[in-house]
Amino acid sequence: MSTSPTRRDLLPPPPTCLYIEVTNRCNLKCVTCIRTFETREEAKDLSFEEFRAVVDQLATLERAVLHGIGEPLLNWELPRMIKYLKDRSVYVLFNSNATILTPDWQECLVETGLDELRVSMDAATEEKYEQIRGLPMLDKLITNLKELHGLKQRLGVSLPRVSLWLVGLRENIHEMPAFFELAEEVGADEIYLQRLVYADNGPEGSVMRREHSLHGADDGEVDEVLKVCEELSSKHGIALQASGATRPEQSIKGASDPYPWQACRRPFTLMYMTANGNILPCCIAPFAVALHEYPEIVLGNVREQSLAEIWHDERYQTFRRQLLSPEPATPCQSCGVEWSL
Repeated sequence: MSTSPTRRDLLPPPPTCLYIEVTNRCNLKCVTCIRTFETREEAKDLSFEEFRAVVDQLATLERAVLHGIGEPLLNWELPRMIKYLKDRSVYVLFNSNATILTPDWQECLVETGLDELRVSMDAATEEKYEQIRGLPMLDKLITNLKELHGLKQRLGVSLPRVSLWLVGLRENIHEMPAFFELAEEVGADEIYLQRLVYADNGPEGSVMRREHSLHGADDGEVDEVLKVCEELSSKHGIALQASGATRPEQSIKGASDPYPWQACRRPFTLMYMTANGNILPCCIAPFAVALHEYPEIVLGNVREQSLAEIWHDERYQTFRRQLLSPEPATPCQSCGVEWSL
């Protein structure tokens, strides 16, 4: 049953988490990513000055996620950004494909005190990696992570914590058990199964379509793979998780609530900013709308308004009101229904 939003719901306290897209450029062409098929914003690297002007507005900031649609390591000002946040005792993480994680970058990430490095792998074999991520660079990725692990051991440090991520597809789920040995090799602490955000009219050539998704899978094969992964998790002492702060089997099963999106707290606790300064509801939103719908999910721009003004603007309040109703905004309509929260 839907809930009736109160004024407190629509005007929550300032956010404690900020997603900052430090660049929207990328060196790979992943078939699971909308960026490969459509240009939604002009190419842009966020400057340190632009970055600082935004984060200085949030005294409440506790957690910063320095990625969006793009490869953060392509922005050479990233180390300054991390250090600036760590000097404020903010927890900092980002997702990377790690193919350009050179020794210089490895040293930078350790020196700046980055808390967490999430590595998108999606495959355990070179053939499948190239099929999904566009280039034959799995061996390079693994070499880079081994070097980072060696550097951390030599320096006697534990940060950044490394996790390996797999966007779950029917084409690659059988490779997930091999992630555990790889995780041991590269010193990764966790393995994550990440949901595929898709649409029935997903871009031509992409796998962002229902037939590739694991959501609602009931053929037994996926259950068996996850059972094996649970055993390997226990054997190797490597945590097995899923995106959305849930368990892999829950992520695949999905929600039984007819209005699962109403459980989402993202528009009440965090903000997502693109490299061009646009504020979006969450990191999933760009994947969940068609190109012509993209302007509808922009809730403001930091070049035109302060974060506080955007956070309390009528557009944000309307978005929250819709989220708490049976008829949410477009990017939320399938969240938890056709793919997991």
